[in-house]
Amino acid sequence: MNKRTFLKTSSALVTGSIISQLMACKEREARTNWAGNLTYSTDNIYTPKTVEEVQEMIKKYDRLRVLGSRHSFNDIADSIENQISSAGLNKIIALDTANSTVTVEGGIKYGELCKYLDENGFALHNLASLPHISIAGACATATHGSGVKNGNLATAVSAIEFVDANGNVVNLSEEKDGDVFRGAVVGLGALGFVTKLTLKLIPTFSMKQVVYKNLPMAELEHNFEAIMSSGYSVSLFTDWSNKNINQVWIKSRFEDTDSGSVAPDFYGAKASDRNIHPLEDLSAENCTEQMGVKGPWYERMPHFRMGFTPSSGKELQAEYFVPLEHGYKAMMAIEQLHEKITPHLFITEIRTMSADELWMSPGYKQACAIIHFTWKQEKDAVMQLLPQIEQQLASFNARPHWGKLFTMPPQVLQSRIEKLDDFKKLIAQYDPKGKFRNAFIGKNLFGS
Repeated sequence: MNKRTFLKTSSALVTGSIISQLMACKEREARTNWAGNLTYSTDNIYTPKTVEEVQEMIKKYDRLRVLGSRHSFNDIADSIENQISSAGLNKIIALDTANSTVTVEGGIKYGELCKYLDENGFALHNLASLPHISIAGACATATHGSGVKNGNLATAVSAIEFVDANGNVVNLSEEKDGDVFRGAVVGLGALGFVTKLTLKLIPTFSMKQVVYKNLPMAELEHNFEAIMSSGYSVSLFTDWSNKNINQVWIKSRFEDTDSGSVAPDFYGAKASDRNIHPLEDLSAENCTEQMGVKGPWYERMPHFRMGFTPSSGKELQAEYFVPLEHGYKAMMAIEQLHEKITPHLFITEIRTMSADELWMSPGYKQACAIIHFTWKQEKDAVMQLLPQIEQQLASFNARPHWGKLFTMPPQVLQSRIEKLDDFKKLIAQYDPKGKFRNAFIGKNLFGS
């Protein structure tokens, strides 16, 4: 222990101050986000391990932001003063088998929860492509999996606990708190530090995954919703070359299919004869099993294996939500830019999600088609392309993913959020002095 740490720890023992202990344990976390495209603006990062420590931290500082698993590609979690990490609150608190719910601390990652649920006979309704993201962060930004009948990850939440700007512990539930609960779940980190979440569960189930190659885009014109409904979860991957869908990934409940059989054709696409990566030149070693092989839900719904822990992602991501009924037309609007997009792109993925009632979700009262871009780390070129893509999607009232790159002017974004005024009232209630605001919140929710 160095001299500074010794002195701070000694002071904590003398005064009994939780804050001093946290200061002594201030971690040297990576100063960038997962992708490395953003360097955080402060070295003041703290990792509390109890709700009481969270309360002390929040009472002490005038400005701070909560930091999750660092998988956001923009500055939504950034702060020029203090960040408070959720990584230390990562436990499973209780499994309620009678009511089919599980209560967890906000910092736990999906990959750390799913096997436990499966072993106890339960499953989550949906998962994202990557299982290495924190549950609180994913829900706060309306992150999603896929499926025309599946809501985003936040729709599994039935109760939420957070510490507000005054250090008070707030508990809200779907059953008792109605609209206020629906406003708080996708909270963007603007209401407080999420300490606990209760998630609704379904009985565990098995899945299989089949991949088809080279689907003509023209097949989507009259069959978009049928194709996207052909499995429990469906993803289309394209690099926008030759009006072609490179790959179609279809994830199905095993009991809903003809066992492990794989149809050779799918709307003109051909079944892959091997496991493949969305970027076909890359090894499929870290991808979830394909070829119709039966497996547990949590080993098929993500695209990447739970046991594969990425240390960084040398990529940029942007993503836009449009009404499901306009999915094909929105794709064709983007296709007009293919000559500009393709040189800077790794891959685009098109998915779907069902409508929900969560105020700040892009799926509020509308089912969505989701167009996701995984870009090469060519930031200048990408940031010049995004306004052009947003313009192509303007007639569909597209909304961006809260945790990914976008350039949409604040007044345009705000005009597309039906419940924004109500959400601002929640912010005023739980954070009247703007303790949890940062440049991202200030610009996108309050900017003109």
